[in-house]
Amino acid sequence: MLSTITSPTALRRLPASRLPALAAEIREFLVTQVARTGGHLGPNLGVVELTIALHRVFESPHDTIVFDTGHISYVHKLLTGRQDFSRLRSQGGLSGYPSRAESEHDVVENSHASTSLSWAEGIAIAHQLKGDRQRHTVAVIGDGALTGGMAWEALNNIAARKDLPLVVVVNDNERSYAPTTGGLAEHLSMLRTTQGYERVLSLGKRAISGAPVVGRPAFETLHGIKKGIKDIVAPQGLFEDLGIKYVGPVDGHDEHALEVALRQAKGYGSPVLVHVLTKKGKGYRPARQHADDQFHAVGVINPETGLPLEVSGRSWTDDFSDSMVALGQERDDVVALTAAMLIPVGLRDFSLKFPERVIDVGIAEQHAVTMAAGLAYAGLHPVVAIYSTFLNRAFDQLLMDCALHRAGVTFVLDRAGVTGSDGASHNGMWDMTLANVVPGLHLAAPRDGEQIELALRRSVDITDAPSVIRFAKGNPPAPIPALEQHGTVDVLHGPGEEHVDTLVVAVGSMVPTALGVAARLEDAGRTVRVVDPVWALPVGADVVQEARRADQVVVIEDNLVSGGVGSAITLALQQAGATAPVRPFGIPKEFLDHASRGQVLAAIGLTPDAIAQALLA
Repeated sequence: MLSTITSPTALRRLPASRLPALAAEIREFLVTQVARTGGHLGPNLGVVELTIALHRVFESPHDTIVFDTGHISYVHKLLTGRQDFSRLRSQGGLSGYPSRAESEHDVVENSHASTSLSWAEGIAIAHQLKGDRQRHTVAVIGDGALTGGMAWEALNNIAARKDLPLVVVVNDNERSYAPTTGGLAEHLSMLRTTQGYERVLSLGKRAISGAPVVGRPAFETLHGIKKGIKDIVAPQGLFEDLGIKYVGPVDGHDEHALEVALRQAKGYGSPVLVHVLTKKGKGYRPARQHADDQFHAVGVINPETGLPLEVSGRSWTDDFSDSMVALGQERDDVVALTAAMLIPVGLRDFSLKFPERVIDVGIAEQHAVTMAAGLAYAGLHPVVAIYSTFLNRAFDQLLMDCALHRAGVTFVLDRAGVTGSDGASHNGMWDMTLANVVPGLHLAAPRDGEQIELALRRSVDITDAPSVIRFAKGNPPAPIPALEQHGTVDVLHGPGEEHVDTLVVAVGSMVPTALGVAARLEDAGRTVRVVDPVWALPVGADVVQEARRADQVVVIEDNLVSGGVGSAITLALQQAGATAPVRPFGIPKEFLDHASRGQVLAAIGLTPDAIAQALLA
């Protein structure tokens, strides 16, 4: 049946009696296909009926549907005619997120949460100002993403626009990556578990079933019944207190009930919030049996058992996790903060050992960073562990709350550099450029797993400035020992203090690439020394001294080539009067298409062969 659904129009023509079979077929398709490629499996299994109902009630692209975060868009892709998942998240295949290049039905491409309500309000106001009042806008946001401050800024504005045809669908599965935390989660839980309210509400629906529940009068009748019931059996709803009409909770796996609720919301003509209860991993036993969310995003797995078919090995994150536990045992002033990513950033073991010293703020990086400044002021040393790409969201807090106040806060940035398959918004390619403009900040990019512990121990001793430790996604290389140390610089290859043709400054995970470049240059008759600055920012005097013993300096980093470590070294040499020219190699200032990390690096010329050829040319 799925192959016949080439567009939402075809879906709307399908008899309602066939929708359960379609939902089952979609789940089977997702498990089979995502098991081969990897991807966000659990979240998409949970929104099958919801996505079907959305496309039957609203007419995309005439009506605009915005998916928050976007990793729940797989079902949406299937229902809008994209059913070749054979190269999902691979070069030349479908993106793991909405993509305007793929379809007119896709709107917001980035994978950063809590943005959908702002997008949707802007789109809805634009339609209104242009005089097109027959178009509806829908924002689908998870309960986890609803913890983000930006979502509440948008709700505050949406509530004031009483005539805006905007529907907010809260996909409440009690989780983001991990269980949703905070006061909002408790409030949604209260609404979710008020069974008496639901039973009486169903009677109210039947009582007015003789009239179509689609226009404003009918909706207000139902709403009045519901409000009176809620005042009896449940506290007044938070959203209605804000001035936003509330519908729900609705069973997110009852397609008919979803259509009824969405048509009610569509007919009202002003901001309405539809509260939908879903189960992450619905219909797939392995996903439902694992509460630790290992099926949120999977690699290649056996679809029958859910077990991985590829052995991933020890990751950079594992080395950080072990280092944090060891440090926590030695120092009781070290506390950890995470933004709804406790497991992915490697804080689970620390939380098991020291549960009172871990704070999960939800999807609220800005809040986490400023709170960390407060923790530091009060005598603790906070370690903020987030993905590199999410530091973008908290730059003002890093600059004005941490750096300006000289707060001893450590930032541990996982997935730094090119991450590949998750696409443009997940690459951690901006963090060193951002860090480079922050006064007093210290930044380390460990070259292997052993260096992570050394960097972390040094970092928590810095009490008068923020510090950053960044590392890549995946597996670190085997330990790369220093041949010798020149002050704060580790010499990894080449003659000690002799003058050389080329000094290669290698940053973090690019050290193996730099060693490959050195080998190729030496084959061509050049003399080369490769050094790791260890602490890349600020640029140390020892790096300047190394540069004075070379005809040229090459900097290799997996960060924007503009504004990163290469730029910082160029400025440092100019200020010191050193004359060696600097040749930086990094990521160009452009958004990168999804592909494997190796394919992306090859495409942008960050390989030993490409760099060596450029230098020899």
